[in-house]
Amino acid sequence: MADAPRERSPFLGLLPLPERNAVVQALRTETVGGLVLLGAAVVALVWANTPWSGTYEQIRDFHFGIPALGLDLSVEHWTADGLLAIFFLVAGIELKRELVVGELRTPATAALPVIAALCGMVVPAALYAATVTAGGGSLDGWAVPMATDIAFALAVLAVLSTHLPAALRAFLLTLAVVDDLGAILIIAVFFTSDLNLAALGGAFAGLALFYVLQRFRVRGWWWYVPLGITTWALMYNGGVHATVAGVAIGLILRTTRDKGETASPAERTSHLLHPVSAGVAVPLFALFAAGVGVSAAALGEVFTRPEPLGVVLGLVVGKTLGIFAGTYLAARFTRAKLNPELAWADVLALAVLAGIGFTVALLIGELAFPDPATTEHVKAAVLAGSLIAAVLAALLIKRRNGIYRRLYEEENRDDDHDGIPDVYQRATTAER
Repeated sequence: MADAPRERSPFLGLLPLPERNAVVQALRTETVGGLVLLGAAVVALVWANTPWSGTYEQIRDFHFGIPALGLDLSVEHWTADGLLAIFFLVAGIELKRELVVGELRTPATAALPVIAALCGMVVPAALYAATVTAGGGSLDGWAVPMATDIAFALAVLAVLSTHLPAALRAFLLTLAVVDDLGAILIIAVFFTSDLNLAALGGAFAGLALFYVLQRFRVRGWWWYVPLGITTWALMYNGGVHATVAGVAIGLILRTTRDKGETASPAERTSHLLHPVSAGVAVPLFALFAAGVGVSAAALGEVFTRPEPLGVVLGLVVGKTLGIFAGTYLAARFTRAKLNPELAWADVLALAVLAGIGFTVALLIGELAFPDPATTEHVKAAVLAGSLIAAVLAALLIKRRNGIYRRLYEEENRDDDHDGIPDVYQRATTAER
């Protein structure tokens, strides 16, 4: 009897369902999402510095549009204005969750991360302003070093942390949510082109309709997807950066569950779109935003020209000083308290880690400097500053992780090999 023919796996085709589910589930973790983002950035840098850099530029600058929506954008702008709206939608949902049921729902618990995040935005901007003023540069990029890339930061923390307190990740996540809100407001207020009030009014009407549909518990993607795309297009044509539409929709989505619901609309949307954001939207944005020419002369200009130098100092020095000082001042002069699981050395490592300002920093850099030559230098500065912050944070986190690992091993040591940790035996003996 002849063997049955084996099923052939498709070449460059869809993965079987179990493998697809595994990939999607992996992309819901910050570690994998951050690694995919890092891979896309590396590909962009390598591609832009090879003999095939012309092909990269042709693809990046290729234009196509949707006439019905009044859009004709390059591939680079489609990723920055279009796909990145998905990332901000997920960020908006996370912000709403923190405001409703998370750390930001009460002033007492919100004070510490809010003050730390605000100081972590103000100090880098001030340091940038001081640097470019001293060097005779442009103040237009003051907002570039203000944003933290949550995907990268959490990925670095997850890869290096095996024994660090869980409170450290929670603090970073809450800090980044407030940081994202600040970046969103800055983009909406300071980086708008000439306003088209009619289109902007249509966008707000779309958001109002979205709220009404949520209020009356209307279900069905066929209502929300066309409405969301139309609102996004109107926001873009209205002169406000289109990613603001993504944040607004995320904030409107209901996060609390009705009786009998297994998941709220916000939970279902985040569960569905988080893999798309981490595996498609943000990596493609990085692929077409991080492709800058790197040479000895270009790297030299990063540390000699005032604008890129201000970005590097803002990310590496400003973020560290701002977040650490803000946390200390909040714990010292308000009712807010640092989580007892954390030491100030942990906060320092976290503050350095927050200097990784990749995705949003690149976006603001493009908005702040329309001139391509200056944009390239600012992008290189964002990459250099983020790399320096990541390396320094990795050293600090590795050291703190080693300390916590030794404490864990000491607490669970079983010198008499009876299967019971000695620390437990000492405690029970003392009780007796």
